Amino acid sequence: MRSKSSTFRTHRAVTTLAALLAGALALSACSGSDNDKKDNGEKTGGATGSTVTLPKLNGARLEVAAVWTGAEQANFKKVLAEFERRTGAEVTFVPAQDPIINFLGSKIAGGQPPDVALLPQPGAIKQAVDKGWAKPLNAGVQAELAKNYSQGWQDIGKVGGKQYGVYYKAANKSLIWYNAKVFENAGAQEPKTWKDLLTASRAVYDSGVTPFSVAGADGWPLTDWFENVYLSQAGPEKYDQLAQHRIKWTDPSVKQALTTLAGIWGRKDYLAGGQKGALQTEFPQSVTQTFTGGDQPKSAMVYEGDFVQVNIGETKAKVGTDAKVFPFPAVGSKAPVVSGGDAAVILKDSKAAQALATFLASPDAATIQAKLGGYLSPNKNVPLSAYPNAVQQKIAKALIASGDDFRFDMSDQAPQAFGGTPGKGEWKDLQDFLKNPGDVAGAQAKLEKDAAAAYGNGG
Repeated sequence: MRSKSSTFRTHRAVTTLAALLAGALALSACSGSDNDKKDNGEKTGGATGSTVTLPKLNGARLEVAAVWTGAEQANFKKVLAEFERRTGAEVTFVPAQDPIINFLGSKIAGGQPPDVALLPQPGAIKQAVDKGWAKPLNAGVQAELAKNYSQGWQDIGKVGGKQYGVYYKAANKSLIWYNAKVFENAGAQEPKTWKDLLTASRAVYDSGVTPFSVAGADGWPLTDWFENVYLSQAGPEKYDQLAQHRIKWTDPSVKQALTTLAGIWGRKDYLAGGQKGALQTEFPQSVTQTFTGGDQPKSAMVYEGDFVQVNIGETKAKVGTDAKVFPFPAVGSKAPVVSGGDAAVILKDSKAAQALATFLASPDAATIQAKLGGYLSPNKNVPLSAYPNAVQQKIAKALIASGDDFRFDMSDQAPQAFGGTPGKGEWKDLQDFLKNPGDVAGAQAKLEKDAAAAYGNGG
């Protein structure tokens, strides 16, 4: 069972963000202009300004748990350091493992829960509430949320009408990043439709470069591939029905989406390392191998969200020139727009924990991390000028302009046993499908069996 808030307003049309994103990303090669800074930098006064009042918390100690690693973790620690500076509290970052609910269960069983956890799925928030772990956010946090967030982003953090989550981080998961030099050498154009994508892939392949890098070792990028194809091809109503398991994974619409995916996944020569290599490729490597090797990288394109920029930053490639991006192409009549996010949830209620949640709901916290790159905030009062390049500014502008018109990641809405556990459920079933893309019916049967068990219904 999931909270109603998991789908909140997502049964609205998705055309607004799709149109904005398509237009905005056409400008991806441009650099940030003075106009961007002038027009959008005055709302919060930048990272040095203070828009939120925090209490003095000298002597208070907090632990914050999240699954973030590498640059993402390092950047978030800078946000926590600012909270320490303003309040006098001491904050320790606790690295968590996926699935974070299992990790938190072990900590709670041992009597040592973190004060705050960043949960990557609405389903995980619901589980934390059902288990009695999560504590409601106080009036101060809710006031900060109301000031800075659209209703949709507030609602997705609610369970049973009560506010438990602050969506600190968002993701636009409908993007494909490409090596600009490879496209130029191949004479390939940015595709707008799935057919165009196959045409561009062929041009890249004919030029001597493998078209795609697929992060098959991690199950979650495979679910994101599926969701974009399914949302665009089957439409938003079917998407909501499948997300809630009101239709079965044996539905013809799922067959169509998997068959479409097999048009790329089934081409061994279109995947870096073939299917076997893809299944051994973790997400960070899928990005870096696309943007290293000059004009002969291991792959020309990699699908994933705006957060790819963090990994591109580990190469010599520059976003907007060497590394460019286009919206996930329309498979059906409209291009898909899939979003994700991480919400701060309080597990040990205290003045300090509520203050940290208030800070994370403010533009101040998000502005610090926005400036560091590889991050997108659903907070509408973060100045666009905080984002370090034109690509990120346009993606952020499109997300905020969409208001409530977006679909939340389907696997993140599912029970964690199905949509959020490595080696199990949808992650494992799609890895098996990547290994054998010819067996669409077999993949559907496995997906339905695992979904029915996790949702506790027959569809």
